[in-house]
Amino acid sequence: MNKNLGWKLGLSVGVVLVFVYGIIGIPGGFSRSALSDALVTGGPLRNGIHMGLDLKGGTHLILQVQVNDAVNSTSDRAVDLLKDEMSKRKINYSDISKPDPTNNPDQIVIKGVSASQSSELTGVINDRLPEYNPKNGAENSLVLTMKQQNLGELKNRAVEQAIETIRSRIDSLGVSEPIIQQHGLGQYQILVQLPGVDDPTRVKDIIKSTAMLEIKQVLGGPYASEAEALQQNSGMYPPNSILMKFRGLGNSVDEDNQFYLVTRTSAVAGPDLRPNGASVGRDQNTNQPDVGFSLTNEGGRKFGTFTREHLKERLAVVLDNRVREVATINDEIHDQGRISGGSMKEETARDLALVLNSGTLPASINYLEERTVGPSLGKDSIHAGVTAALVGMIAVLVFMLIYYRGAGINADLALVLNLIILLGFLGFSGATLTLPGIAGVILTVGMGVDSNVLIFERIREELRNGKTPPSAVEQGFAHAWVTIVDTHVTTVVSALILFLFGTGPVKGFAVTLTFGLLANLFTAVFVSRMIFDWLLGRHQRGEALSI
Repeated sequence: MNKNLGWKLGLSVGVVLVFVYGIIGIPGGFSRSALSDALVTGGPLRNGIHMGLDLKGGTHLILQVQVNDAVNSTSDRAVDLLKDEMSKRKINYSDISKPDPTNNPDQIVIKGVSASQSSELTGVINDRLPEYNPKNGAENSLVLTMKQQNLGELKNRAVEQAIETIRSRIDSLGVSEPIIQQHGLGQYQILVQLPGVDDPTRVKDIIKSTAMLEIKQVLGGPYASEAEALQQNSGMYPPNSILMKFRGLGNSVDEDNQFYLVTRTSAVAGPDLRPNGASVGRDQNTNQPDVGFSLTNEGGRKFGTFTREHLKERLAVVLDNRVREVATINDEIHDQGRISGGSMKEETARDLALVLNSGTLPASINYLEERTVGPSLGKDSIHAGVTAALVGMIAVLVFMLIYYRGAGINADLALVLNLIILLGFLGFSGATLTLPGIAGVILTVGMGVDSNVLIFERIREELRNGKTPPSAVEQGFAHAWVTIVDTHVTTVVSALILFLFGTGPVKGFAVTLTFGLLANLFTAVFVSRMIFDWLLGRHQRGEALSI
């Protein structure tokens, strides 16, 4: 028995020292005030643990991605592609449009194609647009509808792209440990939690800004109202057109009496921008801040063709579905452009360049929920959690000493080591600690002592059956081991389900509970058995075991 004690003791001490190193950043030991102050000031566990929103304070947002915007953008590009292909192949048609872009943004209708050219057009669609199903419609028309599988993938991809774009923007602002993830099932929602944000209004504006840079042809305006726009267009807007409000650069609200009629399709859109191609500069004439942008080769080619064919006509720079600037095309423009405005401020220019460089959101987003948690509330939660953990642990330690006498010291030591290993793990992993995470730590304390109770009661039963102390300890651990593994496995499976399907705080609870249970297997079984072996090695023959 003594031969194995050496390596067991060495392994136990080594594990404990490793995890103690993970918590040496806590000044003042493990007192309630030291732990609470360390957590509140943000410097616990070698600065490895980051406080969650409910402890540090910050902003909680639930956003919904308007996925139909992404579908509309995709179908608009499909319309442009069809126009180019039919022009190249000399396929005559009377009209190509989207009859209901609001409710059926994936549907395209082509009218006026002759029967002799219909098969050729169908071949073009199957070859260049395989995600669409072409079917014959009324009045000799061809109706293209996106396949359901492709439509679902497009919407899900829009949400994933929105998450990555928002994460890139938040990271550029320096927000530490944000939580940005999909929320809800099939509702196209995003959960955003920003711990310690001191300027939530600016962050919200940057998150929501789609920065969907589009350059469109101006068909009419400015109009003083929507009614005037309708009146000047004989009560009906031209096909493939849309009326947009005007909002000057640097302004946060729409301008009164400013409407422009622009083309629905864009000469240049967000995907035509080069990555990190936007930068802040100065207008040479006014010395005011402006933002320069670079286009891809394909984008520059399209823009050059557009400006060459529309010289002396007006174009609109559209951001966030608002006309931000209107200018006249005096020369052919290729892959370089600038966005400027007399009222643009330095911060506006920086934020605009940031969102352009961090990528374009594939669709607009709406706020469904917003909550703000103050840091004082988080501080109270930390103090309350630490108090509950310490009071509960002290009560358990005292109970084990009274009820199991000498063996209670064994259980208490294993319990303390369990807590050290758990805190060290949180420090090394850089985990985000939340209030449910603290609850997981407290629950781990209860689960840890439960394993000792199972073992000790089995040892007592063996002693009552007349077994010697060494035999009783051997049988007690052997028989209790199966029960302990069963209870731990079922709890870990439950925690795994919480981690897979829960949100941030629930995941924090699952992580602390899972690792606490793994640490408990080591301390309650391995370390506790080692201590019993050491005690039995010092016992005299016939001496009773204090349990």
